Parts: sequence; structure tokens; C-alpha cells
Amino acid sequence: MVAFLEKVFDANKRELKRLDKLANQIEELASDMEKLSDDQLREKTEEFKQRYQNGESLDDLLVEAFAVVREGARRVLGLYPYHVQLMGGISLHEGNISEMKTGEGKTLTSTMPVYLNALSGKGVHVVTVNEYLASRDAEEMGQLYEFLGLTVGLNLNSMSGEEKQEAYAADITYSTNNELGFDYLRDNMVLYEEQKVQRPLYYAVIDEVDSILIDEARTPLIISGQAQKSAALYIQANAFVRTLNKDEDFTYDEKTKSVQLTEDGINKAERAFGIENLFDISHVTLNHHINQALRANVSMHLDVDYVVQEDEIVIVDQFTGRLMAGRRFSDGLHQAIEAKEGVEIQNESMTMATITFQNYFRMYEKLAGMTGTAKTEEEEFRNIYNMRVVVIPTNRPIVRDDRADLIYASMAGKFNAVVEDIKERHEKGQPVLVGTVAIETSELISQLLKKSGVPHNVLNAKNHEREAEIILGAGQQGAVTIATNMAGRGTDIKLGEGVKELGGLAVVGTERHESRRIDNQLRGRSGRQGDPGVTQFYLSMEDELMRRFGSDNMKAMMTRLGMDDSQPIQSKMVSRAVESAQKRVEGNNFDSRKQLLQYDDVLRQQREIIYKQRNEVLASENLREIVEAMIQHVVENAVAVHTPQHEDEENWNLQGIVDYVHATLLHEGDVTVEDLRGKEPEEMVELILAKVKEDYNEKEESLGEEQMREFEKVILLRAVDTKWIDHIDTMDHLREGIHLRAYGQIDPLREYQSEGFAMFENMIASIEEDTAKYIMKAEIHNNLEREEVAKGQAVNPKADGETVKKKPAKKKDSAGRNAPCPCGSGKKYKNCHGKNI
Repeated sequence: MVAFLEKVFDANKRELKRLDKLANQIEELASDMEKLSDDQLREKTEEFKQRYQNGESLDDLLVEAFAVVREGARRVLGLYPYHVQLMGGISLHEGNISEMKTGEGKTLTSTMPVYLNALSGKGVHVVTVNEYLASRDAEEMGQLYEFLGLTVGLNLNSMSGEEKQEAYAADITYSTNNELGFDYLRDNMVLYEEQKVQRPLYYAVIDEVDSILIDEARTPLIISGQAQKSAALYIQANAFVRTLNKDEDFTYDEKTKSVQLTEDGINKAERAFGIENLFDISHVTLNHHINQALRANVSMHLDVDYVVQEDEIVIVDQFTGRLMAGRRFSDGLHQAIEAKEGVEIQNESMTMATITFQNYFRMYEKLAGMTGTAKTEEEEFRNIYNMRVVVIPTNRPIVRDDRADLIYASMAGKFNAVVEDIKERHEKGQPVLVGTVAIETSELISQLLKKSGVPHNVLNAKNHEREAEIILGAGQQGAVTIATNMAGRGTDIKLGEGVKELGGLAVVGTERHESRRIDNQLRGRSGRQGDPGVTQFYLSMEDELMRRFGSDNMKAMMTRLGMDDSQPIQSKMVSRAVESAQKRVEGNNFDSRKQLLQYDDVLRQQREIIYKQRNEVLASENLREIVEAMIQHVVENAVAVHTPQHEDEENWNLQGIVDYVHATLLHEGDVTVEDLRGKEPEEMVELILAKVKEDYNEKEESLGEEQMREFEKVILLRAVDTKWIDHIDTMDHLREGIHLRAYGQIDPLREYQSEGFAMFENMIASIEEDTAKYIMKAEIHNNLEREEVAKGQAVNPKADGETVKKKPAKKKDSAGRNAPCPCGSGKKYKNCHGKNI
């Protein structure tokens, strides 16, 4: 193990040695760059672009380009990148993660690789966790890029398609991860190629890369429409669940947060709903509603997992403590919580397009990221994103005092000690940042501080609008700030006058987070750039992390030793136990993200095929060849089904072929049984295709070539979009129930892969059949218009959430629904050619 660790650290040392040499070369050019006028410095950009076009690689240009940006930053921003920032920038250019401590100037570090890669003209994306940071960085760093002759775009959720196209066309585009993913999904739902906003994905630099690629990786991006479901059953299930007693009617496992009905609970349910067997196939929906009502009432807590705001349930992000307005828990859980809290119940949704952040960001040619805390997740970054973590040294040594955890027997004892500590520090003027895991904890500490007369600011999901302002003031003398664990990421806490002499910023953690990374993030708010600082975590045996991983023995030991609530213990053994608990949780979380990726990879392969086909349809001027190939598949399948090889010719179902062909492709009487008798299957296919070609030519003649080409496009797009949306939704449902196969000793993932593949093949056959049928059978009486199959709303379902707003599917009939069908069959249009249009 020691040898392995030495190897790892030696690898980082060797890497730093190499980066150090390159950084020295950049610094050697400083005096040359200083001599250049502003115009000469700006002209360097055109010179680099020309050299790149002439065959030089970006690596060849790196030293000079970095030196140009360094000098530009000094002139425009008044900032001059340090040696370690040059090293961090080189590492980013090479597609790695630069781990740089808080306050080491990650934003400035990124300007150099961003500028260098933008010279290619392929577009660079700078990705941040929220729109405030994207806007701030685009404005501040944008001055530098524009001074050097590059264009800068800002991509926001509120923008129109035209504004987004402009933002993406810029050399450098600032955006949030959510918006990038949603734009990709929306681009693959457009009806005209010119409506697309994104260019091919080239290079992205992700700020707070651990937050985006790790914390948010369990939550796929979803564009959803709406499925109609009754609200009454949610209310009934909720009312029933409230009559149940814990342990008697249901069991709750705190570690896994799963709730199960007992035998008594099942009997109660059957009596309450007047049914004989809750597990009968006809009661699947009721069973599902009862389970979700149980989850809502037992494992989902107000002001921890969600808040009620203006009669709506708003999810709280478990990692950042932010409110996630517009997001919804999926699978009916959101509706169950709405029933529990007595607010209006909104409908469930239907997935129309979806992608995980893992699969979205892996589509970039090159990916890089920066954060203060990535080393603990290095294995995941390497395995999933093929990115190495390079730990960049700090510009000045860290002098922060990280104290050992103080452990109390009860929560009450812990919070009293926390308040006492804050009070003492506040009285001497030392600023204090208090980190909490949940909103309710921050509100409890706020109440205790009010009683003690300590003025303070509370920064949590309920008031994050003032986030930057509160965080900026958190380092002033006497400031006390209570914040959820990751609030204010990306904003520096600068120390006010006289604070260094008081010991710098004190960070007080009120409990350990399930991820060591987030604890380190909180610690890193203090002691930036060689400033003094102190960090102290307070724990209790009643904390969730301690409870989940067996603190009963330790609590009993404290009682036996006669330790009361005012006496903490500082035990390395307990600290080690906490750390091993955190490692276990991190391992579980990694497994769940890996599993999500394995399942999404099945859909990714299918998504790539469909999106490629869709793009070909949009870009193609003439689809006749594609349509004819589809018709050929349809005919071949039909003939093969009715003429099995293992049967004698006289047993072939020729009438079946005739009926199918008439229903799908040709007019009544175009092909008869007599025409097919005595022929080999290949000859039958040729005969039918020849008739189809005649009809196709006639149709093209009567419509005119231009209208025929648009008609093909309209039909194909509709068929692909309708079937794909249905397919995603079906895959969604398949995945929800697939884990039950494990009970039969079957690997759920393998089952999902094989069934998903079979379903995809069926969908392709269905697209071909629909296209063939409508191209050959549909009559056109109005002007053709491409239309969306359904309208959806983009949502990032944190903690499996989804957003929904009713957007009805659009359908355009070429005749009144009850009017006679224009084909002359004598049937009503809705029962003939209007059936699926």
C-alpha cells in the first residue's frame, strides 16, 4: 500500500516538475510581452490563428499564447497569473483536472487554456454551477478576451433561440451545465436544421468540476411532457398511510431509507380499499400509490428534502442546500408529497428526451476541470471521464489550523457548544462561518444565536438571492454567517481589516457531510492565499452519519465513563470511524453513479443512432432513397412472416401478404394472390416493390418534386419523433421495474440491455412501417407544415425530480375528423387515413 501511495505521489511530483519547466518558459517571455503595445499584443491573436491554420498545433503555441494572456490580464484586469496558476492552466489545456485550493485564483488560471483553445475557432465552453457565476465570469474575464480580439457569449436559460445561436457562435461561451445539456437535447428535437443552436462539442473547462461531474451525475437531464393521472388516488393513499403505525404496519430502514408494509399493513390496505389481494396485477397502480405515500410520509422531511413555498413543493438540493424551483421528484413521489402537505396535486410527466451529465460531457473532444477538492474522487474521474487529477501547489504555504473533531453525546450538547464557541469568537471580533448540512439546522442555530444576542446572517436555500453579497461580507470583523455546506462556491471570502491579527476566518462545521470532499470544501473557505484561519467540526452521537453507522456502542461507553453533555471527547478512533463511514457512503454513491451510467449507456447507443438519423433527415435535400430503403424492409419483413422457410409452399399465407400490402402500401387490387402464386419470396418482394415504385412516381408527379421532398421530411420526422418519445418512456418504465428480476437470480442490467435492444429494433421497424404507410397512403390537401409531435419542458430532476407543464401534442388533420375520407373509401376520415395523423 505504501509503495502504491508513493508511486501515486511520485506521479504527481513528476507531473509538477514537467509543468514547472513549461511555466518557467512562459515567464521567460514576460519582458518581451511587456514591450509590446496594446495593438501589437492584440495582433498576436491573429498571428496565432494563422499559424494554427498553417499546421502548428495548440501545444506548439502554448508558451507564447499563455505569455500573451498573462500580459493582457495585467493590463486589463490588474491581475498577473502566478507561477502555480500557469502550471494549473497547462494542466487544464491537457484535459486534466487542476486541484487548486480555494482562493488560488482558478478563474484567472482558466483564461489561458480557454484563450489557447479558442484560437482553433471551434468554440470553447466555460461551464459554471449557476447563472450568477456564468454572468459574473463572462463579464469580468470577457474584458480580457475582447481586449485580445476574441468574442465572448453568455448562454442563459431565458434566451431565445437566436440569442443562443449568437452565444454559441462566439469563440468562448459561458454557460451552466444544465443549459448546455438541455440545448443539446432541444437541438435534437428541432424541425429545421437552422433552428439548432450548438456547434459540435470541442473543448469545455468546468469550474467546480466535482460538483458537476460527481454530485450531479446521479441526476439525468430530462425534457418531459405530461401524462394524465388522477389526483384522487394520491389523496386516498395519503389518508390511508396516515392511519398506519411504525413497526406494526410498516418498517423503515434508516440506512437505505426504504419503507415496506408489514403483513398487518397489507391487511389494513386490503380492508381500507375493499380489495381481496393488494398484489393482484389489477392493483399495481394502487400498490404504487401506497408505496409512494409511505415514502413521502416517512422518509421525506419538510425543510430537509423539500420546502413548501407559495403552495408548491420545492426540492432542496441535498448537496448545496439550494432550492430547486421548477424541479420535481419523479415516479409519483412529488404528487405524494403534495398530497401529504395538502397543496394542489400536479400531474405526472412523460419523458421526451433525456441524457446524463456523464454522457453529455463525454461527447466533448477534450474536457478539463478545476476545483479545490477532487483527489478523493480521482478513481471516478479517471474511469468515467478519462481525466487525471493534478494537485497544484498553493502560491503560499497554508497556515490554517485544522482542529480535531469534538464529539458530544447529544445534539443539544453539541449545539450549546457551537453557540458558545461562536459567541466567544464574535466577542473578540473574529469572523465566523458556520457550515450546516440541512436548512433546519441553520434555522435552529440562528434561533439559538438570537437568544444569545449574536447578530448574524443566514444563507440557505430560502434566501440564496443575496448569496454573493453575504459571502463577500463574511470575512469582515465580527461577521457571523450561517450557511448550508456549499453555499457561495466560486465566491472568495476576503478578510477585512484587522482580521488577520484576530486569527483569520473561523469555520465551524456543525456535523460531517456524507462526502469528505464537501467537508474539505467547507474547510477551504478559510486560510486562503496564506492567510491565517481555524476550522473546527462539532459532532454528536445523534448525528445522521453517526446514527447510520452504529454510534450506539460509543454512546454507551460515554455514559459508562460518566461523561455529561458538556464534556466532548477528542478521539482519533471516533474521527477514523467517521472517515470510514464517509468512505463507505462515497463508495455507495460511486456505485449508484456507475450503475446509472451503465443503464444510460444502453440508451446512449440508441440515442446516437436516432439523433444521427434525424440529423441526416434534416440535412438531406432528397430523402427518396432512404424512404425506398424503408419500404423495401417493410415488404421483405411482410413477405418473410407469411412465407416461413420451414413450411411448404402450399401452406404459405399469400392472402395475408396481399391484405397487408393493400392496408399499408398499395391500392385495393394492385396485387392479387394469383400474382404471387408460384413465385419465390424474393420475386414477390420485387413484384410488390415495382408496383410501389409506380405509385410513388405518380404521387411525385401530381405533387411536384419540391412538395414531395418536403412531404417525405414531414412524415419521417413525425414517425421518428413519435416513436422515439414512446420508446424513451417505455425504457423508463422498463428500468423502473427491472430490478425486481434480481429476485429470480437474473442480472437486471443484462436483462435491461437485451430487452432494450429488442425494443429498439421493434421501434426501428415501427418507424419504417409508419413512414412507408403514410408516404404511400396519406393524401395531401393543405400546405405541408412540419410540427412538433409534443412540446416538453426541460428539467434537471435532482434527486430523481422532474418538472412538468402541460403542453399538448399538436396534430394537423388534412380533413375534418368526421368528414368522408378524401381517399374515396367511403369511411370517415378518422377511421381511415386520419387514424394516426
